[in-house]
Amino acid sequence: MFVGLLTALAAFALDQASKMWVFSFLANGRPVFELTPFFNLVMAWNTGVSFSMFDNLGGAGVYILSAFSLIVVGFLLYWLKDEKSVLIQMALGMIIGGAVGNVVDRVRMGAVFDFLDIHAFGYHWPAFNLADSFICIGAALVICNGLFFNKEWDEPEKQGDFSEKTDTKSSVEAKK
Repeated sequence: MFVGLLTALAAFALDQASKMWVFSFLANGRPVFELTPFFNLVMAWNTGVSFSMFDNLGGAGVYILSAFSLIVVGFLLYWLKDEKSVLIQMALGMIIGGAVGNVVDRVRMGAVFDFLDIHAFGYHWPAFNLADSFICIGAALVICNGLFFNKEWDEPEKQGDFSEKTDTKSSVEAKK
C-alpha cells in the first residue's frame, strides 16, 4: 500500500506543480506557446470530465463531478490496501493522484486547468494535463495487467480442475 500512496502523492505533486508553473507562464499574455510544430502549451479550462463531457451541468457540476471522483478514489484506496502487486499499487496510485489533482482544481477554480495541446495535420487532441496523463497510464497498466499478466487465469486450481470433466477417455480407461 505504501508504494501506491507514495505514487499518488508524487502524481498529485507533479500535477499541481506543473499546472502552477504553466499557468504562471501563460498568464503573462501568451494564451498559446508553440513548443514544436505538433505540441503547444495552451490555457484551457475544462468544466466537465474527459473531452469536456458533462460540461453542461452548470455550477452543480463542480460538486457532482468532485463527489463522483472522490467516491472512485475511495474505491481505489480500498482496493489498494490489499493489493500485493507493486505494479498495480503504482498504477492505482497514479489514478488516485491524478483524480485528486483534478478535484483540487475543480473545487479551487471551478474547472480543471488543461494545458497540453497535441495536434497534427489540422487535427487537435483535446487539451489535457499531467493528472489526465497519470489517470490514463494507470488505467492502461491495470487493464494490461488484467488481460496479459494476471496469473490467476493460468492456475487451474483456483478456477477448478476441469480435466476430469473434459477428458472422458482417460476416465473411462481408469475405470476399466
